[in-house]
Amino acid sequence: MSSLRVPEAVPSPEEDCERLNKAFEGFGTDEEAVIWILGHRNASQRRKIRDTYQQLYNKSLIDALQSELSGDFRDAVILWTYDPPERDAKVARDALMKKKKGIKHLKVLVEIACASSPQHLMAVRQVYGSLFECSLEEAIASTLSLPLRKLLVGLVSSYRYDRQVVDSGIASSEATKLYEAIKAKQLDHNHVVSILSTRNIFQLRETFECYKQNYGTSIDEDIKSCGIGDLESLLTLVITCIDTPEKHFAQVIKDSVVGLGTDEDSLNRAIVSRAEIDMIKIREEYSKLSKTSLEDDVIDDTSGEYKNFLLTLLGQRF
Repeated sequence: MSSLRVPEAVPSPEEDCERLNKAFEGFGTDEEAVIWILGHRNASQRRKIRDTYQQLYNKSLIDALQSELSGDFRDAVILWTYDPPERDAKVARDALMKKKKGIKHLKVLVEIACASSPQHLMAVRQVYGSLFECSLEEAIASTLSLPLRKLLVGLVSSYRYDRQVVDSGIASSEATKLYEAIKAKQLDHNHVVSILSTRNIFQLRETFECYKQNYGTSIDEDIKSCGIGDLESLLTLVITCIDTPEKHFAQVIKDSVVGLGTDEDSLNRAIVSRAEIDMIKIREEYSKLSKTSLEDDVIDDTSGEYKNFLLTLLGQRF
């Protein structure tokens, strides 16, 4: 499912660091070398490169990239070079520090909580606390108001069981609880928050299927029928990220490249965060949304080394 292409024979971290340092020397930067090295290494390998670079040259690789690169290309490369939990902790912090926090900004919190593994979410929370001297839950609680605060604190503070264990009886019972809360337009009801934030992904998918079978419409359709407020939008996003994350990220990418201009932040986040997870599935979903391929739209909407780096993460340059 990953689109990342790592060579069979990977150089040592020391060799990669020497090549990176050489790329930074002299007038101008060998940006293609940066792409070729970092764009073909997985998270564990990139972490070793960062640690080794610090040991060899007594300076941060992130700082070096910040100094040597520029623009959207720099932003994408740095986002990719961070350890994934640190990357998402910083992305979450940026979202919470926005003066106007709309659904566009808060969706990153839903992605981290609902489209990531339980282990990754726990790692993000640990890194967040060490970097910013408060918990992710505290940050949400202090910057958001009800009912969004209640839902998001519940989602990020959970630890879901990560095995494929499903109880059909529980699924049917909880589908009923969800239906009753939605029909009463009590979208922040304790049952809703508890079910969505504690059940494992496979159990929730079975619950959503029971909901549709028992009540004739999908749960996200019924949520949308309650209104067009932020809570309705956020809950719909939660359902999609749990049920079909590949559809969510395909839509994020499509929204970032359609119309006038490009939303580089969203494009970077989607490609960087999913290249090692499910980008092949996202690519398939994208082809259903658009008449063109994901790669073609990236080519049309980006340029230069930025374009080349994104295409590398998509597995198109090897």
